[in-house]
Amino acid sequence: MTVGQASGFAYRVRKNGDVEISHHGRQATVLRGQAASAFVVQASRCAPEDAQQLMARATGNYKRSNERLASRHARNRA
Repeated sequence: MTVGQASGFAYRVRKNGDVEISHHGRQATVLRGQAASAFVVQASRCAPEDAQQLMARATGNYKRSNERLASRHARNRA
């Protein structure tokens, strides 16, 4: 079962209970055991937009509020 592709994240529950999270079609992470169970419960209770946020947090790919600061850094200036 693949769910929620609005922001590029999708997840699929494997037969063995693991949860595979992908971003734009590429595998980002696999949750196993208790983490997988907790994720499925949370994702089933929330809206698809919120599920996108859950998947982003599970993969570590979410905003950290430093984007503006990083754009001013010397290495990021052209």
